Amino acid sequence: MEQDKDERIVIGRVVRPHGLTGEVSVEILTDFPERFVPGLAVELRSDDGGVRPARVASARPHGGRMLIRFEGTEEANGAEALRGLDLCVSPSQAPPRPPGFVFHWEVAGCQAVAANGTVFGTVLELTEVGGRSLLVVETPAGPRDVPFSHPIVTSVDIAAKKIVLDPPAGLLD
Repeated sequence: MEQDKDERIVIGRVVRPHGLTGEVSVEILTDFPERFVPGLAVELRSDDGGVRPARVASARPHGGRMLIRFEGTEEANGAEALRGLDLCVSPSQAPPRPPGFVFHWEVAGCQAVAANGTVFGTVLELTEVGGRSLLVVETPAGPRDVPFSHPIVTSVDIAAKKIVLDPPAGLLD
């Protein structure tokens, strides 16, 4: 799940229309796909910043994505117009987090530090690559990818905007 500058959280992206009844195939960009249920209010946002409200009429899993139909979209032409739009929700709609869980968008801007306080750099993002979560840390030597797993990540304090790392030698050089 990614948070945007306007404080909206992107939870999915329309990939393409599916069938003739107005359904669209949605790439899931949330750790909580169970949130896609009929009645879910979202904002559909284009890359140029255009936004319009929408409500999920139906949702079902299909091949690693969700097939979603929005209220008022009952045919393929209407679905085609949704291609490439992001599905966004407000932070107040974020589901309760499990213990120790952080949302991807929360770590951007955190300081990456050693246990002794030495600053490695600033976290640019938390991304998924090959099924692994990686912190992208801007260091004096440029961006570095850091596995977001124990024992390298020893603690995360979102409120203090600080992530304590114990990296192996050479990882952040």
